[in-house]
Amino acid sequence: MHRSHTCGELRSEHIGSEVTLSGWVQRGRDLGGMTFIDLRDRYGMTQLAFNLEVNKELCMKARSLGREFVIKVKGKVAERESKNKNMPTGDVEIIVSSLEVLNSSKTPPFTIENETDGGEEIRMKYRYLDLRRQKMRSNLELRHRLSIETRKFMDEQGFLEVETPYLIKSTPEGARDFVVPSRMNAGQFYALPQSPQTFKQLLMVSGFDKYYQIVRCFRDEDLRADRQPEFTQLDCEMAFVEQEDILNMFESLTRHLFKTVKGLELKEFPRMEYADAMRLYGSDKPDIRFGMQFVELNEVVKGQGFGVFDTAELVVGINVKGGNIFTRKQIDEFTEFVKRPQIGATGLIYCRHNEDGTFKSSVDKFFTEDKLATWGKAFDSEVNDMIFVMAGTEEKVRKQLSELRLQIAALQGLMDPEKFAPLWVVNFPLLEWDEESKRFHAMHHPFTSAKPEDLHLMANEPGKVRANAYDLVINGTELGGGSIRIHDKGQQKRMFDLLGFTEEEAKNQFGFLMDAFEFGAPPHGGIAFGFDRLSAIFGGQKDIRDFIAFPKNNSGRDMMIDSPSVIDKAQLDELNIGVLSTK
Repeated sequence: MHRSHTCGELRSEHIGSEVTLSGWVQRGRDLGGMTFIDLRDRYGMTQLAFNLEVNKELCMKARSLGREFVIKVKGKVAERESKNKNMPTGDVEIIVSSLEVLNSSKTPPFTIENETDGGEEIRMKYRYLDLRRQKMRSNLELRHRLSIETRKFMDEQGFLEVETPYLIKSTPEGARDFVVPSRMNAGQFYALPQSPQTFKQLLMVSGFDKYYQIVRCFRDEDLRADRQPEFTQLDCEMAFVEQEDILNMFESLTRHLFKTVKGLELKEFPRMEYADAMRLYGSDKPDIRFGMQFVELNEVVKGQGFGVFDTAELVVGINVKGGNIFTRKQIDEFTEFVKRPQIGATGLIYCRHNEDGTFKSSVDKFFTEDKLATWGKAFDSEVNDMIFVMAGTEEKVRKQLSELRLQIAALQGLMDPEKFAPLWVVNFPLLEWDEESKRFHAMHHPFTSAKPEDLHLMANEPGKVRANAYDLVINGTELGGGSIRIHDKGQQKRMFDLLGFTEEEAKNQFGFLMDAFEFGAPPHGGIAFGFDRLSAIFGGQKDIRDFIAFPKNNSGRDMMIDSPSVIDKAQLDELNIGVLSTK
């Protein structure tokens, strides 16, 4: 028997018991006549004690152990003289009577501690060591708990978990597909699914009116902290429902997860029109934990001889409560921040609301104090507030100001990771125009239905049509999105026409779905939650990689197994791919 107990299990009631523990050496401490070792496994840590006078050979053997050696010890549980209140096992220690080295270890390339000295690349290369850290283990335990509670809730609500294929057909809409060559069908390729979208709709046609799946999906797109080439989502679909049914169901799921996993009762889930989200926050996923809503200033500032404002399509700003404490250096840093190529602003204007009630701005040359006071009135500013103003084209300046808003909120400590502000963003545009291709693209996907009251706009003003679509946003992160689907073949054909599909292209890509709609497709809709993002939100972090056991880096590479990699020419030939390997 390698262990009678785990390293996180022993307490005061075990004192006097003979136990066997196995695990990894976390650290050792030599204190003259005594040697102490912290032994770690998945469940926690226990202190081992060795007395030089009682058993010199055993004590010297303990002193020869290095970090991460795998050992087995036997001994008696004793009350610890110097208790550690920060450890669950801190009241006890093991007086070791025998020690067996199960495996030695090289010195790890970084310390296996919560606050490690390892950089991201080295930790990803040695991911199996990184996962030994308690912080990483806790992240995956949290993810596991979310998975269990999700399945419990879905089962209680009558959902059926159904697996859908991983080898499917490539489609032109959405992100790039990962493709897989078929050996048995020369020159033809499967695609890995970006989502099970068409299959879950087919399950609705099949009569499975409540489907879900915690499923792996794949997108060949540029990466960032909250995006991976392979990711997991909670995918769901329901038949005989309208938008409100879906919002209520998955609002209930979200409440259930927060209550069971974090012990929190979420309050309101406000609804916000997409148009209002863009107007007030410059983002379709606004963080509403704090204020700083946008205020449009065209009527207030134009015609005063300041060319930047007079020639701009939109002048818009935010009021930062207590922001008058910002130094000139900080304001300059904000200005440089919005000028970065990723944001692309040309400048930033500020106006202080001073303690004596006066206003002082960076454009005093063009605006009298009386005029600046009208700025303060527009923002409802108070003493010691700071107004920041930007100008430009409407599309760009709102996005630029949104980035500044988030930067300032982070600096002011307004993004408390333990405060959660859910929000439904509804009624997105159905279509968005692409200047490069000179055609419309589906803002969500081509199976999203239009709002019934906007159907009359489809023929002549398709850009004004709103989608029967919705996103769940928490703390500025899009957690999930979905829509009521098109279930009528005629409407689906009209959608394909708007997206520039020829009849032949539509039949080739989606003929199976169109055919299915001829056999009694029910009204249906669904949603998909990003499970990696959900885990990160619950863990109070932005980077989803710490909640994935074996993630890819920002270049889409697995540093541990060195993937992707070249393959043998023999394999390429067998797959009928005319590309030579470098081997």
